[in-house]
Amino acid sequence: MGTDNQTWVREFILLGLSRDWDTQVSLFVLFVVMYLVTVLGNLLIVLLIRLDGRLHTPMYFFLTNLALVDVSYATSIVPQMLAHFLAEQKVIPYVSCAAQLFFSLGLGGIEFVLLAVMAYDRYVAVCDPLRYSVIMHGGLCARLAITSWVSGSVNSLMQTVITFQLPMCSNKFIDHISCELLAVVRLACVDTSSNEIAIMVSSIVLLMSPFFLVLLSYIKIITAILQIRSTEGRKKAFHTCASHLTVVVLCYGMAIVTYIQPRSSPSVLQEKLISLFYAILTPMLNPMIYSLRNKEVNGAWQKLLGQLSGFTLKLAT
Repeated sequence: MGTDNQTWVREFILLGLSRDWDTQVSLFVLFVVMYLVTVLGNLLIVLLIRLDGRLHTPMYFFLTNLALVDVSYATSIVPQMLAHFLAEQKVIPYVSCAAQLFFSLGLGGIEFVLLAVMAYDRYVAVCDPLRYSVIMHGGLCARLAITSWVSGSVNSLMQTVITFQLPMCSNKFIDHISCELLAVVRLACVDTSSNEIAIMVSSIVLLMSPFFLVLLSYIKIITAILQIRSTEGRKKAFHTCASHLTVVVLCYGMAIVTYIQPRSSPSVLQEKLISLFYAILTPMLNPMIYSLRNKEVNGAWQKLLGQLSGFTLKLAT
């Protein structure tokens, strides 16, 4: 196609989930509640870890990072989606679309690498508990966290740059809830084989590599747990990893299906539902999973609530 037909697109129109007004209002109310629960739950986890000295350990340091990533990821997508539910024209400027793609893709990559880092932390805690504090010292934890943030951000920057260099011609309708990578690439009026290869390579680096590290860690963890003779010891070791393992299963499954084979990816509706899963459901569930299945977090909640109750009684008297 000649360059004369490759017009500059100044804005995009997101088609969203539905065009029915009543459905959009209902979805708006539902997702507002879920978003508020997500933000409140994750920020409370961060606050709780900061206030309780018993939670100043590598595991909760990484959990703080995970909570911040979840809040940021949800915020990169959900507020714009909520605004579009009530808007007649679901327009997003070109620059805003690029920014949304950068932040959502980057934060998603950070989360996958961070989960692999947390799996290594759990591996050391179960398989080498006597040397845990020596191995997982503050310097190593900081470097691992920085590596997670930098790797996800660099990959996102590269993907965003090469995606928005594609000529969109006059295509500006994105059949999605946000400026998602594959949805934007589909707008291009040129061959996108090189972009699909780049997506697959980055998926291998930032999705499959961390996934195999998680898998290897849990193979060793399960082997170590099975060698524990006492039932109580095996149960305690399992509970050490249960919350993280649950989050891993939630986060990795659909991402692998979505990004490893772009040409045979799910339908557009399935892609929208997957995006909703990662933007709203997973960030909302993560703090609940760590709260409900973790005795230390539950103990910290009870301590904080007790302090708040005592403070309230003092004010009342």
